[in-house]
Amino acid sequence: MIPKVVSWKKDTVKDLHSLLTDGSTIAVIDIHGVPAGAMIGMRADLRKNMKIQVAKKRLMKIAWNRAGFKPEELDELYESAVQPALISSSSLNSFEMFTALKKTEAGRAAKPGDVAPYQIVVDKMDTGMPPGPIVGDLNSVGIPAKIMGGSVQIQKRTVILEEGEVFEGDLGMMLSKIGINPMVTGLRLCGTLEGGTLFAPATLDIDYEQFETDLISYAAGGFNLACNITWFTTQTMPTILAKASREALAVALEAAVATADTLPHLVARAHVSALGVAGTLSPDALDDELAAMMGAAATAAASAAAAVDTSASDAPAEAEEEEDEEEEAGFDGLGSLFG
Repeated sequence: MIPKVVSWKKDTVKDLHSLLTDGSTIAVIDIHGVPAGAMIGMRADLRKNMKIQVAKKRLMKIAWNRAGFKPEELDELYESAVQPALISSSSLNSFEMFTALKKTEAGRAAKPGDVAPYQIVVDKMDTGMPPGPIVGDLNSVGIPAKIMGGSVQIQKRTVILEEGEVFEGDLGMMLSKIGINPMVTGLRLCGTLEGGTLFAPATLDIDYEQFETDLISYAAGGFNLACNITWFTTQTMPTILAKASREALAVALEAAVATADTLPHLVARAHVSALGVAGTLSPDALDDELAAMMGAAATAAASAAAAVDTSASDAPAEAEEEEDEEEEAGFDGLGSLFG
């Protein structure tokens, strides 16, 4: 006799199959430790962009195989999940899904039997709590506390648990009282399947601001390299041509090649050189035009030097005048108060 399949199981497999075939991004999440009330709120917040289905592993595998996916892919996604659930989205990619699920995570107090996810350290600090039995409670779990200045203070930095060690007794509750909630609850992503590619959570955990900064830096470095090795592209062509034009002009000026572009520079340079040579000659050897030019140059230089000296000497006087004006303005203000 063939056993009859319960109708709710058929409906669950049907719903799971629909979830798997409707979404472009499929994932397995771990809902272990998430309170039922919190789970309802999280599903409501995420409902707009993704579907979540909680079911038994066997039913998930049946729906997974019927959807045409490889069994080994599901096994890999299951690997780190204690209480798995399936999730899919047609509007979010793997990175966006990771970010959305990350926002559901929140810290909670450790309970007896919980395993420390990392080294638990209590730093020296003022707890801000008033004196009371809390001092003895903290010391009883290995947290060195003392009353100082009217409040409870932690005396020194102390390592309470190493990663992987188990919480016992009231330790988790006492840590929570001083703001340490090491256990994370939320919809933890175990991995995604998108376009036939599996993505691990570590791959999806990206600092977008740092990524943008790095991308801009790499783009600038690539552009500079392309310009330095004269790699012609639409982006580098204007910069390379401008650099070549400047270098060609410099070579032409050095070789005194007369062109429409170099002639003004060459004439100006020759003019300066001529004045320099004229400055070494006796005034009797200069004609009227050259003497006038030399006199104008000397006058301009003297005027510039005088302007510098004047500005330097007038600065303290101007500062004193400003102070006097401020004092007079202050006295005028007082006078106006008394009519």
